[in-house]
Formats: sequence, C-alpha cells, structure tokens
Amino acid sequence: MTDLANALIDRLPKAELHLHIEGTLEPELMLALAKRNNVKLPYETVEDVAKAYEFDCLQDFLDLYYMGMSVLQTEQDFHDLTWAYLLKVHADSLTHVEMFFDPQAHTDRGVAFETVLGGIVSALEKAKNELGITSKLIMCFLRHLPEEQAFDALECACKHKDHIHAVGLDSSEKGFPPPLFERVFEASRKEGFIPVAHAGEEGPAENVRTALDVLKVERVDHGNSALTDPALVQRLAKQRTPLTMCPLSNLRLKGIPTIGDSPVKKAMDAGLLVTVNSDDPSYFGGYLNDNYRAIHKALDLDEHDLITLAKNSFAASFIPDREKQGHIDAIDKVVEDVKKG
Repeated sequence: MTDLANALIDRLPKAELHLHIEGTLEPELMLALAKRNNVKLPYETVEDVAKAYEFDCLQDFLDLYYMGMSVLQTEQDFHDLTWAYLLKVHADSLTHVEMFFDPQAHTDRGVAFETVLGGIVSALEKAKNELGITSKLIMCFLRHLPEEQAFDALECACKHKDHIHAVGLDSSEKGFPPPLFERVFEASRKEGFIPVAHAGEEGPAENVRTALDVLKVERVDHGNSALTDPALVQRLAKQRTPLTMCPLSNLRLKGIPTIGDSPVKKAMDAGLLVTVNSDDPSYFGGYLNDNYRAIHKALDLDEHDLITLAKNSFAASFIPDREKQGHIDAIDKVVEDVKKG
C-alpha cells in the first residue's frame, strides 16, 4: 500500500451505512457485561470468545450473535456498547453513521424497547456533542420471526419517531424472502419510516428485485447477488440505488472465497452507487478502515477509487441533500492536504 493511499484511508471523512450495533460487542466488553449482570457464558477468557468467532455460514454467526446479546440488559449496557463503537470509528475519521439495531432480539428476552433505545440514543447524542459524529438510527425487523411480531416492533417505533429514521430487514436470508414482510413495510412507509433491507447476501438476485418492488426499499444492504443479473444491475445503476457492501463480513461468512472476490470493484465499474461498511466488526475482524485497507490491496483500488467510496458513503446516506455537499467539500479538503504532505 502506498503512503498516499494509507494516509487517505486514515484521514478521509466517511459515513458508515451498514453497521449492526450489537455486532460491535468486543470479547472484552462481552465478558465485562456478563460479570456486571451475572450472566453465565460458555466462555471464561477473551481467548475463549475469540476462538468461537469462526463461522461457516451466516447462521453460524447468528447463533453466537444472539447468544452474545444476552449480556445486554440495562440502558447503561447499550450506552457502553454504542459509545465503545463510536470511539473506535472516530479514530477512523468517521463523521456520520446510520446504525441498525434489533429490538426484537431484546424484547423477546424481556428487555424493554425503551431500555435499548435509551442507551443507544444517549451514546449517539454524546458522540454528536463530543466527537462531531452525526447519526441516524435504523430499526430492523428480524426475518426469521413472524411478520406479526414485526408489527409489535413497529408499534413501539412509532412512539419514537424523533429518534428512529428508517426500518430495515435482517437476520437469516435463506428461506425468508422479502415478500414475507410486505405488509409491515407498507405500514412502516405510511408512518414515514424510510425502508431498507438486507438482500442478496446469501439469497439470489430475485431477493434484491423483490426488496425493490415489494418492500420499496431506498437502499439495498449487501446486494452482492444483484451482479449476477445484468438487467438488475442496469436498473440499480439507472436509479442510483445504493448498495451497502461489507467485504470482510462476506469473507468471514464464506460468501466469497477470498477478499479478492469481493464484488465492490465490479459494482463500481458497473456504475453502481457502492459503499463500504463493516457490518458486525467485532465478529468479522475489522472496522471501517480495515475494510477499506483489505479491498484496496486485494482489488487494486487506486486513490481515485478510495476517494469515490468515501464520497459515495455520504451520497448514499439519508443526510439531507443540502448538507451532503459540506461532507463532499470536507473530503476534497483532506485530499488536498494529504497530497501536500
């Protein structure tokens, strides 16, 4: 990696648009919260937890992901989790995040919706005041649970529209195509929530198409399999529908055999609005800049590609259009400074 590329990755302002806050639970914090809340885990040391972070597929990861959530019980726990992530990415020059959270995974085990939301929001507000990081919160429906339960989550979200900006769809993609959630997404749109959805990570291109046509999403999370369908690629490019791709996640979940098989560059070359994100960084071995570094080397990205990805992260965000130019200008200023040395 050239010194210029390394400096650009370090210093370019960036937004992260595909980040599950529960997926930032580092082993050290998991064990600390387990002790705080008297939760018994099958691990005693950080090394024990790290050894469990080996997955053969998405479901392997989800089993551990939901087990790890058991240590999150109080508003302070959710605050500490969120603040730890924000401190890490502040060092990566992140200035905006659009963060997923999974309330059903917490309410199903007796943790109140307001407990989850309160802890996350307090950390996001602290980050805005102390770190200059802005944010928008996306509530995800869990697709392995019935749509009726998603309506319960939506009812809770409607009481907190001042803090929740959008709704998403995550968890196991295989066997749970987007049309299963047509009604709750229609209701969410009527309530003013922007729709997004995970599609095309493990599922076929048809899942991306139905996310667009049935759920009417404004952004596709992952979207890898869309590249197998030329007509769909043309449509995504024409509509400028963003894809929030996650290279290290795809590698760790064996969606791709090597990081060199990441579809990021292919999608960029096809004219798609691609962004790079970390997904569940604690579990997948890399935060935002780690993903940039991995694909820079493996995909032979040049400095222009890195700058484009950073600008795409703001272009694809839900920041008001009138504010986006300020972020683009900040990127140009950093590029100028870096090139001056």
